[in-house]
Amino acid sequence: MSNIKKYTNGEVTIVWDAEKCIHSAICVKGLPDVFKPKEKPWIKIDKASTEALIHQVKACPSGALSFFMNDAEDQSAEHLETKVEVRENGPLLVYGTLSITHKDGSKETKNKTTAFCRCGLSNNKPYCDGTHVKKSFIG
Repeated sequence: MSNIKKYTNGEVTIVWDAEKCIHSAICVKGLPDVFKPKEKPWIKIDKASTEALIHQVKACPSGALSFFMNDAEDQSAEHLETKVEVRENGPLLVYGTLSITHKDGSKETKNKTTAFCRCGLSNNKPYCDGTHVKKSFIG
């Protein structure tokens, strides 16, 4: 059973993959009228402009939130500058397209934002799974 939900305003569709979510609450803090985790459905897509929704989805550190434009004519590709951000008491965020080689030699490509574990306690290494919050990681 899939934990992926889609929310659309007709112009843009937000996709939420619950299994990737690390509950950073960046979406809730950025657009509190849209992202309401205690309500069902938790994304009120009609409470912000398409531009504001896209901007906030791009800030998702885990990649749990993504989007696509509904207009088949809109094939615009986005170019992201690669940058790294150390979150206080949280993960290392890397923005951009990454080619990752795992310790077993397998490879994958990550787009947008990737959250890497800094606390060492993630059950999804090398990626953050939010365990740092439960374990009160300081760093």
